[in-house]
Amino acid sequence: MNLKGRDFLKLLDFTPEEIQYLLDLAADLKDKKKNHIAHDYCKGMNVALIFEKTSTRTRCSFEVAAHDLGMGSTYLNPKDSQIGKKETIADTARVLSGMFEGIEYRGYGQDIVDELAKYADVPVWNGLTNEFHPTQILADFLTIREHFGKLKGINFVYMGDARYNMGNSLMVGCAKMGLNFTACAPEEYFPDAALVAECKEIASQSGGSIRLCTDPMEATKGADVIYTDVWVSMGEPVEVWQERIDALGPYEVNQKLMDNAADGCVFMHCLPAYHDLGTEVGKEMGERFGRDHMEVTNDVFESPASIVFQEAENRMHTIKAVMAATLADLD
Repeated sequence: MNLKGRDFLKLLDFTPEEIQYLLDLAADLKDKKKNHIAHDYCKGMNVALIFEKTSTRTRCSFEVAAHDLGMGSTYLNPKDSQIGKKETIADTARVLSGMFEGIEYRGYGQDIVDELAKYADVPVWNGLTNEFHPTQILADFLTIREHFGKLKGINFVYMGDARYNMGNSLMVGCAKMGLNFTACAPEEYFPDAALVAECKEIASQSGGSIRLCTDPMEATKGADVIYTDVWVSMGEPVEVWQERIDALGPYEVNQKLMDNAADGCVFMHCLPAYHDLGTEVGKEMGERFGRDHMEVTNDVFESPASIVFQEAENRMHTIKAVMAATLADLD
């Protein structure tokens, strides 16, 4: 399969066979990494990494993956880049296309990364937007496949705010790859109805299913994977915490839900997670709202069922696969 020159903006743009190819390539590159086998397929190339929102995992994944593939990388934080400020997105895309072989964008609206891709002459990769987070889903699916040996037929439950990038992307990914996806949240936190309808149509072809549910016990009955994310995203004001806690408190992932799931159910989270008071934000939220956790209890996060750090490592392997597939001649 040849994906050279393709952008990686959202999973809706890719067929199940293409997603499977990226997962297979990631598994192969992970094996090479573990066995110290060189795989510098992009030697001599350079990539630009535009980060309007910071990230530990995404930045490290792109930089290490680029290095392993033989590439140089240039990190551009909001202070380093004039994108959308003194220089239009279109102009930025054309400038960077003359200096780099690929461009990653992590920031705000999907329209920004779409416009970068429209005007760039090199592949553009979505490191996160408000609407989609496709590289995270590849990492999640590689992790699920490693744990269960398959994707198709897995009962996948997403707990919490399902309106934005993680809820959207996981629903799309599950629909594409034949998983049974459930979003469990208050109705006002369900995904966009048009996207739900589109995913139901996709799932009807893949053998998967899409379900929206407000009852945590009903949603998690028979679950193979229970997944959650932070209740307040980057860039949102602290004032929304009380609203989210009131609405989403009943949807925290705790041991009661894990016990209600299928035998062997695993817990996943894209991180960072507010599972204790060990961070500045966690401590502040604990003092303000009297909670020692937010979206997941510490006993679940630290339990043998938690595979969050395997999941985090797989960000690098799957991002490496995306860059290699879209830049290199792999035949």
